[in-house]
Amino acid sequence: MTPSGDSPANILRDVLSRKVSVLGSTGSIGVSTLDVVAHARAHYGEDVLPLEALTAQSSVDALVAQARKFRPRLAVIGDEARYGDLKEKLSGTGIEVAAGNAAVRDAAARHSDAVMVAIVGAAALEPALAAVARGATIALANKECVVAAGDIFRSALSASRAVVVPVDSEHNAVFQVLDFAQSHAVDRVTLTASGGPFRQWTRERMRSATPDEAVAHPNWSMGAKISVDSATLMNKGLELIEAHFLFALAPDKLGVIVHPQSIVHCLVSYADGSTLAHLSAPDMRTPIAYALAWPRRMTSPSHRLDLARVKQLSFEEPDTDRFPCLALAQDCMRLGGAAPTILNAANEVAVKAFLTRRIGFLEIARVIEETLQVTHNSQPGRPADLNDILAIDTQARHAADALCRKLAA
Repeated sequence: MTPSGDSPANILRDVLSRKVSVLGSTGSIGVSTLDVVAHARAHYGEDVLPLEALTAQSSVDALVAQARKFRPRLAVIGDEARYGDLKEKLSGTGIEVAAGNAAVRDAAARHSDAVMVAIVGAAALEPALAAVARGATIALANKECVVAAGDIFRSALSASRAVVVPVDSEHNAVFQVLDFAQSHAVDRVTLTASGGPFRQWTRERMRSATPDEAVAHPNWSMGAKISVDSATLMNKGLELIEAHFLFALAPDKLGVIVHPQSIVHCLVSYADGSTLAHLSAPDMRTPIAYALAWPRRMTSPSHRLDLARVKQLSFEEPDTDRFPCLALAQDCMRLGGAAPTILNAANEVAVKAFLTRRIGFLEIARVIEETLQVTHNSQPGRPADLNDILAIDTQARHAADALCRKLAA
């Protein structure tokens, strides 16, 4: 029994009636989001958390299976060449279908109460801004759009009724622990990093690391790009920049500590000497459920934390000599302006080149650093609008791709 004697479903009626759109539904975060929705429906009723739209880039069969199970009003495939396939396989279901990047953006702009932004990379920027513009609650699982366009993203939020509830485990933890009413009393916010699969590797050993080794994350189940970012510690660098924009924290108030168990997700230290920590098992369904239910809480299928079984929590300083991507991101956070946009674009190109075996693991940082040197000199100012961001992004990608081709030759 609840304290009021009412049922959980009645108490959560406002949450459970929310219409949800999932952008990037076939990726790791998208699949976990639908797992949370399925769990909620099993507990509270099949009609809860109705879906407005599901989108995917190219995985038609996975999108079709999701659409048939969860019955969204709209299913969108980003790859226009797959439109006919999607239309045929959803024929007779009554589900609307569309294709192309503009259709993904339009899906974000359709009425729904909450939008899970789980698209990987800077491709999430325009759909995320479309959802912000109409005042939705944004469950943000993409860090790149904030990194690439932090000032524009924050300005768009200020001009709308939208609220961003971050889904990255670290930012979600900060969102829960940070006392926003007393931000003046925050001494430091520390994000934790697992250290990735190469935490104890020498640089010489990393020189011959393969994509399969890089994506073998010790704690989390993630997509290939994010897993490589974790292996280089760029993921944590991007998260620092995201925290800088999301929580309006100065760079000198943000730090990183390596925590191999991935149990503690953030530490918030205050002026009185208190440090508050957020702990949970390494399961993305925990922050997803929090984001979908905020400001309430609902049940989720996530693993529960058992500290007696964990036994020990350990921490160590990050090694930026072995993992220079973290230092590059910290420098870009301090520089501001176009630097984070260039950093993000170069990293996406370099990671893709590594995953396709065109460059080595250690060359990811080299490509990013040289792209920053080449591109930032020609873009010293602060981007004024989205067109500026997209132009800088394109220029940086061309420069990074040229460097990758040179290294592969």
